[in-house]
Order: sequence, then C-alpha cells, then structure tokens
Amino acid sequence: MADGWRTDSLCPGQIPAEYRFCQIVLTTKETLHAEIADADALVVRSATKVTAELLEKAPRLRVVGRAGVGVDNIDLEAATRRGVLVMSTPGGNAISVAEHTFALLLALARQVPRHDAAIHAGRWEKSSAAGTEVRGKTLGLIGLGRIGGEVARRARAFEMRVLAYDPYISEAAAREAQVELVPLEKLLAESDFVSLHTALSPATQNLINAQSIAQMKKGARLVNAARGELVDEGALAEALKSGRLAGAALDVFVEEPPKNSPLIALPNVIATPHVAGSTTEAQEEVGTQIAQQVRDYLADGIIRNAVNLPALSAEQYRRVLPYLELAERLGSLVSQAAAVRPARIRIRYSGELAEAGTHLLKSAVLTGILNAVLDEKVNLVNAAAVAAARGLTVEEETRRREHGFPNTLEVASLPEPGSKQPGLSVEGTVLHDASPRVLAIDGIPLESQLAGTILYLRNHDQPGVIGQVGTLLGQQGVNIATFALGRRDATRGAEAVSLVRLDGDVPESAVEPIRKLPAVTEAKLVHLGKS
Repeated sequence: MADGWRTDSLCPGQIPAEYRFCQIVLTTKETLHAEIADADALVVRSATKVTAELLEKAPRLRVVGRAGVGVDNIDLEAATRRGVLVMSTPGGNAISVAEHTFALLLALARQVPRHDAAIHAGRWEKSSAAGTEVRGKTLGLIGLGRIGGEVARRARAFEMRVLAYDPYISEAAAREAQVELVPLEKLLAESDFVSLHTALSPATQNLINAQSIAQMKKGARLVNAARGELVDEGALAEALKSGRLAGAALDVFVEEPPKNSPLIALPNVIATPHVAGSTTEAQEEVGTQIAQQVRDYLADGIIRNAVNLPALSAEQYRRVLPYLELAERLGSLVSQAAAVRPARIRIRYSGELAEAGTHLLKSAVLTGILNAVLDEKVNLVNAAAVAAARGLTVEEETRRREHGFPNTLEVASLPEPGSKQPGLSVEGTVLHDASPRVLAIDGIPLESQLAGTILYLRNHDQPGVIGQVGTLLGQQGVNIATFALGRRDATRGAEAVSLVRLDGDVPESAVEPIRKLPAVTEAKLVHLGKS
C-alpha cells in the first residue's frame, strides 16, 4: 500500500495465501518501485502517481484501488492497456460533504461566523443581526445524486420543503427520496436556499450566472460544496453586493486557493478551503471501502466501482471496439440533445449486433448517457449499476436489418409513461473506416460523423434557414466543418433536423442568436469524442 496507510486488520484469512495483497506492505514513494514488483494489488490515495512507468515495474499487478473519487493520479489508458483494473470509491465521503453543506446552510441562516468574529473581537452584538429559521423554508437542490440525497434527508429532519432539479434522475427515484422534482426555473424562483450538487460539464459550467441569479427569489442564499466552476463568481459577487442575494457559503472556488476571487472580501460570504469531504470518518470509510473492493476482486472476481474497461483479448477488443464507440457516442448525443428527462432508455439492435454481446453495447450506451452528467467515471463495468441507482430503466429490442447497412443501433430517450413530452431517438452504424455515424434522428434520415463539437438543430423547413445559421456562426468566428440536414418530408414548413459539426472550442453564447431565429425550434451544442 502507498501513501502511508494503516494496514492492520486488512488481510482476512479467506483470501488465498498466494495473493501478494495478503502480505500487506506499508511503503513510501522511495520504496514503492521495489515493493510493487511482485504485487497483485496496489492501493493509493491521491499522493502516489500511478504512471505507465510505475505499471511497467509491476508485471503481476491486477488491480489498482483508489481511496477516493478522482483518479487523475492514475494513468487509466496505461492501466487498461496492461489489463489492470482500476477501482475508486464514489460516495465514500457523501455523508461528510452533506453534513458540511448543511453546516454552511445553518451558518448562513444564523450568521454564525459574523457573531463568532464579533465575540473574538470583544464585541457583544446580540441585537445587531437577527437570523432566520430554516424550518418551513424551501431548499432547492441542483443535483440529486448521493450527496444531494443525503442533504435532502437532513433537510427533511429540519422540516424544510425540498425541491430538486436533476435531468438524469427519474420521478420514481425522486419520490422515494421524498423530494419534488421540478424544472430549474421553478427551483430558482421558489427556493430560499439553493445548494449545488451536480457534476461539472459544458452544460453546467457557470450554471449560476447573472441570468439564473435574476430568476432566484430575492434574498435567497446559495451554498456550493460541489465545483467552483459551477458559479460565475463575478455575477454572484454583484448579486451579493446589491442585496439581490442575502448570502453565499462556498467550499469550492474556480481558482484554489482563491487569491483573485471577488467573493472573498464580501461580508455576506462564508468560505471554507475545500474541506467538505475531509473528515476522519470519510478518510476511514474510503480506506476500508477500497480494501474490501480489492479483496473481493482478488478472492471472488467481484468488480465494483471500476473506472476503466475490463481486460479483453486483443481479438475481442478489435472486433467490439468500433461498435462500443458507436454505442457510447449515440448515448452521449441522446443525453445532451434530448429535451426530456429520460425515465427509460430504449436500445434497438439489428444485424449481427442482435446476436453479439448486447450487454456490452447496453453498458456502452449507458456510459455515454451518464458520463455527460456524473462525477464518477462510468464505463462498461459499472454503467448498468449506476443507471439502476438513478432510476433509469432500459428496454432492449432486436429487429431486421434496415437502411441497407449490415448492423445498426438505435438509442432512444423516453419520458415517463403517459407523458406528453417528446422523446428522442438516434440511429447509427459503423462504416468501413470504423467511424461511428448517425443515420437518422427521430426517423428523419441524415448522415453525419459522430465526433467533435456538434450544433444539434431542429427547425421548420423554410428557405434561408441554413444560410442564416452559417452567417450567424461566421459572425462569431465559428467555422463549419460539415452540415448534415434531413427533413421529414418535402412539404414547406415540415420539420427538419441538422447536425452541424464545428471547428475548435465553441462557446455556448454562439448558439444564442441561432435560437432566436423564427424558424428554429431547438438548438444545442453537443460535445462528443474526437474523430
């Protein structure tokens, strides 16, 4: 083990004696290379860098366990290439983060830091600043994963009304958590406290900005113990100065330490140094959890919380890889482009895919869907379990070959039964050059490569729309790589859909003028893998 861990009581007798893991070694960075030479497992926290060079010195290594969520210190590509399973411990610090979140919320409500500072300065300011009760107030949770769910549980104990916005959790899961699932606009308008618990992605970066703050209830308070990049710090600072918001409590910042943040000097800001998950109990929990996971894998082959692909033979990997990539990118496209919260995912296989290992393709689809919104890395190993935990159901069907292509895959995001909201279906295939391609969207035929940054566009088929889109993008310095267009029929005004591949990094602001075109009904930026 690395990073100076305690190792007592971590070698249960049930593990076969031939496993090197049973001979637990407390090592340092200086001795790690020598100790890992005949190890079957390596367990690390964040200080040890598991590089390709280090892996080369461990020919017997079968698994790397990371006590924590992030695996930035592990070379996943090198580990996968060598057939080394990498595990993490998502959710191991959920209780600690939830408790810290609520501590920040209560400190905001009762102005604890201000009163504490006054006492230490020799002032008795008993009547200068009255606090507010949280009982009867509305708490809005942006994100209802493990941590958001734990915060909701504590809020109910304080007799708060709890709203949540999470496009990737089902109504049934929200009901079980006794939380009202609402659109973001409703959450912002009705919440006295807004707490952030979502992953960072292109869709959530600067989610709290001038526009969303303007939708919040006047005098509301913001709590962020998730990611600093979720908040436009300048816009938040202006809202706190003007009194539009009463206060903010932050454990995370865009820059850490926050040397240049406009928030630090404000009296109505409570700040902590990214310590929400740093408790003795959380560190003990993730240590115990990863030791148990590694033991179960070595002894029984049980895989939990894996963050890379399982080992495949070279031939298996070669044959399945193109379709796994297709499945993941179709899932990612549906995840980012769908207008409705997915309650069900439908996957249709045709051709040889219907006879192949569809469980792998299903997991690849779910990987694409979930990786757009989750912090923990989802892959073929854990995608189905993560989807089930979030209330997503999967329907699988097989059908005859269509469109003249030998193998096609269709992925659809479907709403709750009885909902009047539309779903979204995307069909694709792999061409002779092994590139994943779209063949149709909602039954409308069009053909496009699934790679890079794509403008997903729906509009009424009218003269001049394509030209207007190209002009607006050109005015903002955005170059079009390809423009794939399909329409439902040849009738003027019929529904049309386009996938416009764009060069370079494209800001969300580039899409705003396009959304304002009268003929455009939907425009979204979708970020897929490189070609």
